[in-house]
Amino acid sequence: MAKKQTAGRDRLGDLAPKFAELNDDILLGEVWSREEQLSARDRSMITIAALFSAGLYPRLKSHLVLGKEHGITKEEAVEIVTQLAFYCGWPKAWSTFELIREVYDTET
Repeated sequence: MAKKQTAGRDRLGDLAPKFAELNDDILLGEVWSREEQLSARDRSMITIAALFSAGLYPRLKSHLVLGKEHGITKEEAVEIVTQLAFYCGWPKAWSTFELIREVYDTET
């Protein structure tokens, strides 16, 4: 990732400073920056699938936004969710399609 991530420190720095540090510096800093192994776009797809399967919708929405920034199109997001619906749950797909509308149908 090109830009320095501060989401952990911004949201949790006062409550869980070590967790925030690990989130920003290790996960979003070191792991996500390993683009020789997997592109940020591929990492976004994997993360979207994992969060979808767990039903973690607030984090899923955040990663749909990030996936959009990494080049995942609305059509690809819909296709990812359609595929996952068969393996992880139809109701989860219904919930996620609304998130896709929110993320892709608003200007960023």
